[in-house]
Amino acid sequence: MTETFGVRLAAAIEQRGRLCVGIDPHPQLLAAWGLTQDAAGLESFARGTVEALGDTVAIFKPQSAFFEAFGSAGIAVLERVLADIRAAGSLSLLDAKRGDIGSTMAGYARAYLDDSSPLAADALTVSPFLGFGSLGPAIEVARDTGKGLYVLCRTSNPEGGQVQLATSDGRSVAQLMVDECQAANDGADPGSFGLVIGGTLTELGLDLSGFTGSILVPGIGAQGGTVDSLAALLGPAYPRVLPAASREVLSAGPNPDALRAAAVRLGATAR
Repeated sequence: MTETFGVRLAAAIEQRGRLCVGIDPHPQLLAAWGLTQDAAGLESFARGTVEALGDTVAIFKPQSAFFEAFGSAGIAVLERVLADIRAAGSLSLLDAKRGDIGSTMAGYARAYLDDSSPLAADALTVSPFLGFGSLGPAIEVARDTGKGLYVLCRTSNPEGGQVQLATSDGRSVAQLMVDECQAANDGADPGSFGLVIGGTLTELGLDLSGFTGSILVPGIGAQGGTVDSLAALLGPAYPRVLPAASREVLSAGPNPDALRAAAVRLGATAR
């Protein structure tokens, strides 16, 4: 039987800590590293990050948009980055926020979760705002392949509340995502289906007490979120947090030792 993503993530966190490092090749970061604004610069940046941190970080989160911006050459770089992460013994969480219905969602699932695809990652961020049921094909493939999903729940952008705080049958849409995601975990602890909750929020209004998946919390560091604030924000769910930082770590590059020092320093606060 295929080992689940939840089990593999728990083992990786036990060994390497819970910091998730985002691989977000912003144009400004490429420039700061002295790299060209093309696929070659992208590759040096992304693969250099994995080379420097691959033996110390539990999970990397490549942001697909920055690779897609360079067309087929950028996607080829993403394929190599995902292979590098596997070779380093880390896990990969592809931040692509895919969401659609029917056969299209099934296509996304095959592309990003099926091991026969060169773009396969250990987990994928998905958008449930066509209805949680629209994620069914991705959930099915994830279960079959031992992969994970991170479902957008309560994001930190100001516009997010227009949808996420709307109510349905007495529950906010965000709470509905929590409950539906937990149902998909089907009692597994640790569950393989997690949530995305913004790290710069000051209050949630969510009941996370029975949730058994991990909770990806982006926005730590340069965006203003702090690990210290997460215990108050997430309450009893804090032990399940997966804090994610990108610029706070990557801005220390390109020197590998400086990158490792930044990741160790931030990771120490996330124990």
